Amino acid sequence: MTGIDRISAERQRQMSSEGWTAEHDDMHDGAELALAAVCYAANAAGEHVYLKRVHEYQNESTVTFSDPWPWHRKWDKRPTGTPSTQERIRALEKSGALIAAEIDRLLRQSSPTPSSTKEQ
Repeated sequence: MTGIDRISAERQRQMSSEGWTAEHDDMHDGAELALAAVCYAANAAGEHVYLKRVHEYQNESTVTFSDPWPWHRKWDKRPTGTPSTQERIRALEKSGALIAAEIDRLLRQSSPTPSSTKEQ
């Protein structure tokens, strides 16, 4: 199974098992889906990003990264510690599916509604 197949399967699982419908996704108009995708993708980078919230930038200053997780922690299913290869793949599947959901939401938002396309 390819990466795109895995992302598609995860998106289908989110809709069928979790019940995250287009109508539900449309309620998240504050970029929450994209932020959650970022969090899962960062988790897939392992300790390089997820665990190290502070690093030195050009040996001059310290930059702090705050976790942008958009929802209550009970919905956060990222593994803690250094994720295994399988956990990293799973995080990327979730990230890709959330990105797809955000793209679909934005497309729906930018499409004219049927009533606005009728001739007057």
